[in-house]
Amino acid sequence: MNQLDQIKQFTTIVADTSDFSRLRTFNPQDATTNPSLILRAVQSPSYANIIHEIRSQHPNASIDDCINHLLVRFGIEILNIIPGRVSTEIDADLSFDIEESLLRARQIIDLYEAQGIDRKRVLIKIAGTWEGIQTARILEREGIACNVTLVFHLVQAVACADAKVTLISPFVGRITDWYKKSLTDPAHALQMTGNNDPGVQSVTQIYHYLKHYDHATQIMGASFRNIEQIIALAGCDLLTISPELLDALQQSTGSVTAQLLVAKAKELDIPKLTVNEKSFRQMLNDDAMATEKLAEGIRNFKKDTLTLAKLLQG
Repeated sequence: MNQLDQIKQFTTIVADTSDFSRLRTFNPQDATTNPSLILRAVQSPSYANIIHEIRSQHPNASIDDCINHLLVRFGIEILNIIPGRVSTEIDADLSFDIEESLLRARQIIDLYEAQGIDRKRVLIKIAGTWEGIQTARILEREGIACNVTLVFHLVQAVACADAKVTLISPFVGRITDWYKKSLTDPAHALQMTGNNDPGVQSVTQIYHYLKHYDHATQIMGASFRNIEQIIALAGCDLLTISPELLDALQQSTGSVTAQLLVAKAKELDIPKLTVNEKSFRQMLNDDAMATEKLAEGIRNFKKDTLTLAKLLQG
């Protein structure tokens, strides 16, 4: 049995791609998209026609509306292939604006439902700012499930759990990238593997906390750099993985065992965090990695959304 099939025994596998032509190869349950993945897709010959189709079908729509139509178009294509859910991300430029984020999320859900897609099959992706998490709190009460992304710190995860967010996406590879870049001795980077990988340690900490305190919020490890990081998180609720790494797992036959276990989380002595806006901002600010990677992620998604807007404008 290959490693991908072994991991599927412990963890729900999610494809991290907007290339729906490759989804069938890996049989994932769910799929995630973001502006960067969609931009990469529409810049390839296989999907270049979609931009023209969106412009032609909605000639009088605003650019924001066209982007919504583009996101939903990719989401529907993906849902025609997978049995589960797709994550669709709202504009990162709205990461600090609750009212506009709510409006955009509701518009996206309306577009899906107009095409006969049950909202239960859609997760609205929102950045893990304080405002983003409060947006998700409101949407969840309305029956709109959310995936809070760009999670780099336990305080973000706890705030999401308190808000009863359906799913969070802690970013493994970006955390490890930061620590490797910050090292004064590059040789130490070689030690950052398996359970010594900072990104793996962050997701493990989040998993143990949420399971220890019986939070329903699911954890989906994301942003992997290699299959070793994935294998070290076997047992996590979900793992979203790029096609390249899914292929590598399919080609590998080494043994995989569950590393994250609810029973172990229950046995640990974990102090309870009280999270409010003040403590959230303070704890995030005190962590240079989390602060920098969250800001960088928002900036990059915003930049790619602006590029999509330019393509739609022609």
